[in-house]
Amino acid sequence: MQKGGADGELGATLRYLSQKFTMVTPEAKATLNDIATEELAHLEMMGTIVQQLSQGLTKEQIIAAGLDPYYVNHGLGVYPSSAAGVPFSATCLQSKGDPITDLYEDMAADAAYV
Repeated sequence: MQKGGADGELGATLRYLSQKFTMVTPEAKATLNDIATEELAHLEMMGTIVQQLSQGLTKEQIIAAGLDPYYVNHGLGVYPSSAAGVPFSATCLQSKGDPITDLYEDMAADAAYV
């Protein structure tokens, strides 16, 4: 799981929130809104996990785990980045304005988690 990146929780949240505006039915709009809300909950859970796992680490433990470049840049803050450390960018969001295209893209993005 990752907060940022093309397949991350932040991208999924913003993708669903952006795409809901072009959905044809109120039910489709509500569904995408609900899914986006769920993705926000995933962000909160992941942030909590990272914070709990890193709380109280010594400098030596941070270096031994290879986390020192992250902590030099972000301290103890939970920063939205991919698993490879690439910062989140809106360039990975897809919202074409065509409901069918957007829903297919959503299914493809969610299939990446399987």
